[in-house]
Amino acid sequence: MAGHTPSDDFRDTIATIDEQGKRVWIFPKKPNGKLYDKRKIVSYFLLTFLFSAPFIKIKGNQFLLFNVLERKFSIFGFPFWPQDFHLVVISMIIGVVGLALFTVAFGRIFCGWICPQTIFMEMVFRRIEYWIEGDRGAQIKLAKQEWNAEKIRKKGTKIIVFFLVSFWIANVFLAYLIGSDAVLDMVRQGPLHNSSTLIALLIFTGVFYFVFAWFREQVCIIACPYGRMQGVLLDNKTINVAYDHVRGEGENGRAKFKKGEDRKLAGKGDCIDCHQCVNVCPTGIDIRNGTQLECVNCTACIDECNTIMQSVNLPINLIRYASEDEIVKKEKFVFTTRMKGYVAVLSILIGIFIGMLFLRNDVEATVLRLPGQLFEHKGENISNVFTYKVVNKTMEDFEKVTFKLVSPKGSIQMVGKQNLEVKEDSLAQGTLFVEIHPAFLEGDKTEITIEVYNGKKLIETTTTNFLGPRSFD
Repeated sequence: MAGHTPSDDFRDTIATIDEQGKRVWIFPKKPNGKLYDKRKIVSYFLLTFLFSAPFIKIKGNQFLLFNVLERKFSIFGFPFWPQDFHLVVISMIIGVVGLALFTVAFGRIFCGWICPQTIFMEMVFRRIEYWIEGDRGAQIKLAKQEWNAEKIRKKGTKIIVFFLVSFWIANVFLAYLIGSDAVLDMVRQGPLHNSSTLIALLIFTGVFYFVFAWFREQVCIIACPYGRMQGVLLDNKTINVAYDHVRGEGENGRAKFKKGEDRKLAGKGDCIDCHQCVNVCPTGIDIRNGTQLECVNCTACIDECNTIMQSVNLPINLIRYASEDEIVKKEKFVFTTRMKGYVAVLSILIGIFIGMLFLRNDVEATVLRLPGQLFEHKGENISNVFTYKVVNKTMEDFEKVTFKLVSPKGSIQMVGKQNLEVKEDSLAQGTLFVEIHPAFLEGDKTEITIEVYNGKKLIETTTTNFLGPRSFD
């Protein structure tokens, strides 16, 4: 990784684990500054979107739905069925390539500004913690003091509030999985009528509570695969939250601030070794060691360092968004060949995805011969039994769906109703018989074409294979 440090020994350990392998609890100082204020705006916008997206409807479709159980998906109001799984795969690949491009150019900024884990941890749970227990010093004091009425009250309040927030998040998460309408119906019916769902909800609540109350920054350091991926994507031209070691170390290294001292004349760097960038870091790292896997680019150290620099009348931005080449070689941001390659791949994938969207059918009809069934003789005709499935992806009810055999000549007999009804955003399935005279068959297997109509309107055409007796010439 890019960075500057006299020794790389710090890379042998992580800040949250001590030499005995035990957890070191991080008590970060409450951030404050211009970038933190901007992060709050972005975070609260994303939180509003996250909590409202399952309840927004576009033409009757949930804005975002990932119903794995019923295999129904809705992305930005567009419904996707299992038949559209290739579109979901392409969109996921686009997301991965786009994230890789963003990381190559701007490092792990996604983690600090957009990632739900960071937003929930730093902008929801951590702020609740500051509100109940106080800032860094108060939290350390509370952790060390014996269990008394104050500690029980504060810890108990935090546990209750954390659990309630986790329960709310679990409900929203459930709305993404089974649909907001289903969740609201369960709320109206009460927990006694939906005990199994309540158990699942409490399990999710427990998971969220565990992550945000205990596991915390370990998710970013240990569990998140993106943190590992960034290590192979970053280079010296990647813009990151970086410490300007050239300016900060000077000729003789960093040193404590002395009033009235000429630091340049003494050969000292601008870093006054106040340690505040470490105290404010939510993952407990020292950004002065260089770019590290644990850094989520949250910018808390930038704001804190700028505050300190202003207080001692030194230039700000000793820690800032910069690349290693900008710090060492004074080079500005360069759109590298590597980035151009990612852009080209991303553009091709987006073009393919858009093309697939335009070619996507609103109706999917599948007719398959019933497995294990051979043909039958019905008078002069040969009969095969088929199963059918009609998926209606539109928000319009199909009230009179019929099947017509186009080629070869023959007839279709439905099992049950002759006219099929397919509701909006749903599917219908059943069984039908196809009868064809042997004269029109090409041998033991003949491809047949079936048209599907809604009233007089053709909505889909499908093909399947028809079995017949083997012909002998």
